[in-house]
Amino acid sequence: MVIFIASVAVYYNLALTAETTKVVQLQNVISQLQNQDLAYSHMETVPTQSDGNTTVSQLNPVLIYANSNRSVVTIEGSKTVVVDTLLGPQQAVESVVGSGFVVAGSDSDYIVTNFHVVDGAVNSTVTFWNGDAFPAVIVGTDAYSDLAVLSVHAPSADLHPLQFASSSSLAVGMPVVAIGNPFGLSGSITYGIVSQLGRTIQYQSTSGTFTIADAIQFSAPINPGNSGGPLLDMYGLVVGITSADVSGSQGVGFAIPSDTILRELPYLISTGKYVMHPYIGIEGTDMDYQLSQLTGTNVTYGVLVEKIDPGSPAATAGLQAGQQTVTIGGQEYVIGGDVIVALNGTRIVNYDSLLTYLKRYTLPGQTILVTIIRAHQYQTIQLTVGTQPT
Repeated sequence: MVIFIASVAVYYNLALTAETTKVVQLQNVISQLQNQDLAYSHMETVPTQSDGNTTVSQLNPVLIYANSNRSVVTIEGSKTVVVDTLLGPQQAVESVVGSGFVVAGSDSDYIVTNFHVVDGAVNSTVTFWNGDAFPAVIVGTDAYSDLAVLSVHAPSADLHPLQFASSSSLAVGMPVVAIGNPFGLSGSITYGIVSQLGRTIQYQSTSGTFTIADAIQFSAPINPGNSGGPLLDMYGLVVGITSADVSGSQGVGFAIPSDTILRELPYLISTGKYVMHPYIGIEGTDMDYQLSQLTGTNVTYGVLVEKIDPGSPAATAGLQAGQQTVTIGGQEYVIGGDVIVALNGTRIVNYDSLLTYLKRYTLPGQTILVTIIRAHQYQTIQLTVGTQPT
């Protein structure tokens, strides 16, 4: 079934004052809803071709653009920045341009965009596809997921909410479409395929550098100004929100998955923030063959724990960090610590998969089983997930 924000919001609003265990139960309910088969209401509009045995759905960018473009908006504003000049650092005002799209809340329609688009911005406006423009008010933000929600006093004729699909339905190789305003050129569309899932990315904002887990990597070209626009599947349903401000990205795009948006949107609307990011308090590196040989560990996958934050859930649970610094190929590593190889029985291949598992399947207050290798022996430790420090 198509997942509407309004229906999901009912569950999350009930959880606002509940104990952590109740929140976990509600999260399980949402996960079940998102994992059900999606019966897209307008699937019949997607052209198909038959190979004699099966019918294969085909991406139709023309149709998707025609159905979705009026829901995509341009967000503009200005912010004060510090620039280096011959006279030293000086304050300057620069223009801000990004994208967003209309979504349906439980009480009204809103605009969803990236946090970095509106962070520090003043006099922000939202311009619709037909040229209608209105002042924008920030309703809620979450820097740790690069999400922001805006409200505008626009007539209903300008508000055309997009519908969501669960990003858990995505698979590598599936076609996707991105609509946005690169360099302020409104109503631009690009398309490609899902290149990979569960990526960990970093983005820059006025407030600092933030790390985001469980991002979608895709091949549709995006540029500054695309940030905040929708990533759509072949049925024209939102599966993510694009981010064009990722450190080191070249020739690929990244998007915050729709499951993250659906999980956070009710909180951002009702409380202005989202504070339930899971946290265990480690810094680590991916295990590989060289590290395995150097440490005498018999596995070439997992996460080598290099540092543990004092007082963190990892420290309380008894996880151990490394003590000896070594250099491999010019890169320094801290060895001697635990190697995390599974969470709740799910194999952890690398740091990306560890953060993705925490993001998708855990909440603060939940107890998980962490399988580690310590002194060449497998052990399982109970760890209670904490809340990401602000």
